[in-house]
Amino acid sequence: MVGAKFLHIVDPAHALVAIAAAVLLLGAVFSAVYHAEVVALRVGEPFGSIVLAASVTVIEVALIISIMLSAPGGGEEIARDTVFAAVMIVLNGIVGICLLVGGLRYHEQNFHIGGASGALVVIGTLATLALILPNYTEAVPGPVYSHAQLIVVGGASLVLYALFLFVQTVRHREYFLDPDQPHGEHAVPSWNAFFVSAGLLLVSLVSVVLLAKTLSPAVEHGVSAAGLPEAFVGVIIAAVVLMPEGLSAFRAAKADKLQGSLNLALGSALASIGLTIPAVGLVSILLDIDLVLGLEGEHEVLLALTLFASIVTLGTGRTTVLQGGVHLTIFLAFLLIAAVP
Repeated sequence: MVGAKFLHIVDPAHALVAIAAAVLLLGAVFSAVYHAEVVALRVGEPFGSIVLAASVTVIEVALIISIMLSAPGGGEEIARDTVFAAVMIVLNGIVGICLLVGGLRYHEQNFHIGGASGALVVIGTLATLALILPNYTEAVPGPVYSHAQLIVVGGASLVLYALFLFVQTVRHREYFLDPDQPHGEHAVPSWNAFFVSAGLLLVSLVSVVLLAKTLSPAVEHGVSAAGLPEAFVGVIIAAVVLMPEGLSAFRAAKADKLQGSLNLALGSALASIGLTIPAVGLVSILLDIDLVLGLEGEHEVLLALTLFASIVTLGTGRTTVLQGGVHLTIFLAFLLIAAVP
């Protein structure tokens, strides 16, 4: 399908081509979920969550940079729209549905406060530096950073993300292990199965990127035809990119593995800001493209509400259906504002 597009054998805007690409995209997503779980079982937590978070971030960066380079106006806002959408989808959509399903199935679920609060404080810091502070700087007109500011913020994001990984994998690894089953109960796949799944995971993720790129003209046309704002394209990109990780988090919560579910969700939000912003910032500097990062006022309110709700939700070490319902309500509000600003 992708090869036929680049060889101009098929028209990517044709309805049948778009439908076929969408079906293949879903197949690639489910394949990525399966092979990511095999890799996670072999390497163990929290390394398994990191593998999928890093893989998904590569997809996100590739899609954002691709649109930045191909968009008529330079795509100055696509990074902001996609990263903000990713944070809202993760902290409200994915976390909300996981807590709701887990609460309905098990009444109450437990997790380590240390791991969740550590991830959340980093997310809040990175989100403020990347998406809110640019609205109040004066070096460059508009909600953008100067090159010097962008370099410092990007570097700080990478350092803070690396520090979190050190805490998660070395210094305080126990904070990110299941409190009820710290050593796990699953059969560990063989190394042969691990290498096969690792290779197929890479193939699946690359397929997701290429198929999503194939679908992007149809998506942009559909968003425009539906009368939705251009920023909604970022919501769709983030949803597609996060689908494998979201499904893995959902399955973990359904299996009463809330710690692993939160590792996946919060890790993806961290990676989305801590890795994506420095990457696209570097590209914008090299290509001299203005990178609009500051959020609109209504989005700042939603981000503040999300962080507040997350602090309360993750501050007790146990969750019920109530917290899931609250986060899903905020997520619906985000979708409403994204569709009808």
